[in-house]
Amino acid sequence: MSSLVAYEDSESEDDYLDQKEGEGSASVQTESCEQAKDNQEVRGSHFFEVTPIPHIFTSDPDKTMLESQPLQSCFDREDKHFRATAAPLSLSGTQGKHPSLRTLPHMAQSFGDGSNTAKRPHTVKPGVRPYIPKRQRHFTSLEKADTKYMAEQAPETQTRDSQILSDVSPKVKPYLPHKPGAAGIPRRLLMSLGGHQGPVNTVQWCPVPHLSHLLLSASMDKTFKVWDGAESGRCLRVYTCHSGAVRDACWTPCGRSLLTGSFDNTAVITDVETGQQVVKLDNGFKVMCLALHPSNPEIFLTGGYSSTVKAWDSRSSKMVAVYKAGIQQTLDILFLRGGADLIISSDCVSRDSADRTLIAWDFQTTAKVSNQIYHERYTCPSLALHPMEESFVAQTNGNYIAVFSSQRPYRMNKRRRYEGHKVEGYAVQCEFSLDGTMLASGSSTGSAHFYDYQNTRMLHTLQAHSQPCLCVSQHPVLPETAATCDWAGEIKIWH
Repeated sequence: MSSLVAYEDSESEDDYLDQKEGEGSASVQTESCEQAKDNQEVRGSHFFEVTPIPHIFTSDPDKTMLESQPLQSCFDREDKHFRATAAPLSLSGTQGKHPSLRTLPHMAQSFGDGSNTAKRPHTVKPGVRPYIPKRQRHFTSLEKADTKYMAEQAPETQTRDSQILSDVSPKVKPYLPHKPGAAGIPRRLLMSLGGHQGPVNTVQWCPVPHLSHLLLSASMDKTFKVWDGAESGRCLRVYTCHSGAVRDACWTPCGRSLLTGSFDNTAVITDVETGQQVVKLDNGFKVMCLALHPSNPEIFLTGGYSSTVKAWDSRSSKMVAVYKAGIQQTLDILFLRGGADLIISSDCVSRDSADRTLIAWDFQTTAKVSNQIYHERYTCPSLALHPMEESFVAQTNGNYIAVFSSQRPYRMNKRRRYEGHKVEGYAVQCEFSLDGTMLASGSSTGSAHFYDYQNTRMLHTLQAHSQPCLCVSQHPVLPETAATCDWAGEIKIWH
C-alpha cells in the first residue's frame, strides 16, 4: 500500500521553474519498483513514498513540458536501504526542437516567462497529502496564528464584559466616602433606557453603595434586566429564567442575587454575575409580590393569586410558614421594623372589606395581629416603610397615600394624606428617600410626584412619561437622581 507525503523542505514549483529555465532537455534513468523487489530481499516493515520528479522542459521556453509521472521509492527501515525507482517514461515526438518530448494532454503548460501561472490539476486519493508550495504554507500559518490569537482573546473579552459586580462607577465613587445628604428633586432627563417589550412593573437601585449604579427592572415581557443606570445606560445582562410575566423583583442585601416572582407560579433567586438560577421554587399560584425578611434574608414571603401568603427558606427550598386569610389576592407585603410583624394588602372591595384590606400578622406564630387598620373601601396596591420613623404608608386607589403607625394597633393618621396624583387601578408604587424626608409616587397620568413627608406638600411634579408611571426609585447615593418606568416598557433616569 502506497501513500503520498509532502516534503516540507522542498521548493515550490515557481522556484523550481526559475532555476531550470533555459536548461535543455533532461533524461531520467529509473528502475521499476518490481525490479527492486526482485534484486533486493525485503526484511521488516516497508513503506513506500511518492516523491515529486523534476519537471522536464524543452529548450524552447514556449514549449515547456511538465512531467506527471511520480517517482516511487522503497525504503527498508532495518537495512536503511533506499532505492529510488520509477516507471519508464514513454515520450513520443511533438512539434518543436525536441520532437522526442510531447506535452501530455491532461497537463497544463507552464511558460518560462512566468506569464502563465496555471497549475497542473491534482487528483488526490484517499489518505494522500498533496504538495503545498512554500508561499501557500506561509500564508496558511499566518492565518492559523491570527485565528488562535482571536480565540485566546475572546474569552478574556467575554470575562471582562461579564464582570458586572467588579467595577465601581466613576460617577458614584466620589460620593461613597460621604454620608448621603438631603434628598434632592430630579428635574432633568439624563437618559432613556429602551429594550423591554412590555410594561415595566418595577425598577430598583442596588442597595450596596459601591454597586448602586446598577438598576434592576422587571417586566411583563417575561424578563428582568440589570442596567448601568448611573453612567452609560447600557443593559449589562438580560435574565430569562421565567416563562411568565415577571411581576415583582428585588435585590438581596448583599447585592449579588436577585429575587423575582412571576406569573409562571415560581419564585427564583438568580446570581447577578452568572445569570444562573440559585433557587427555583414552585409557589403553586401566580406571584404578585415578594418580601425579604429584614434580619434573615434567607427567608422570604410570596403572595399573589391566592388566599394565602407563603414563607420560604432559600437554603432548604422548603416552605416554613403559611398565612391564611379570607381574601382572593395579595397585592403587596411589607415587613415592619425588625421583622417581627408584617402587613399584607388584599384586593377586597366589598361592603365588609374594612377588616380585610390591610391585615397585620405575627411572623413567628402566623396569627392575625390586627385586621382593623384601614377603614375605607379602597384597595392599596403598594406599601412602603419609613426608614427613620415608626410609620408606613399605603398607596390607595382613592388617589391619595395614607399614613399609618408601625406600632400596634397600627392606627391611620387621618390628618395626613398625600394627594395630587392618580392611581385609577394601576399598580402604582410609592417610595421614601433614604433619609425619609421625601416621598415619591408614580401616577396613572404618567407623571412622577415628590412630596414633603412632614407637611404633605407636593414639592414637584415631573412629566416623566406619556403612559402610566408605575414606579419611582430614588438613588441611595447620588443626590437628585431617580429612575422611573411606565406601562409602555420605557425606563428613564432623571437628575
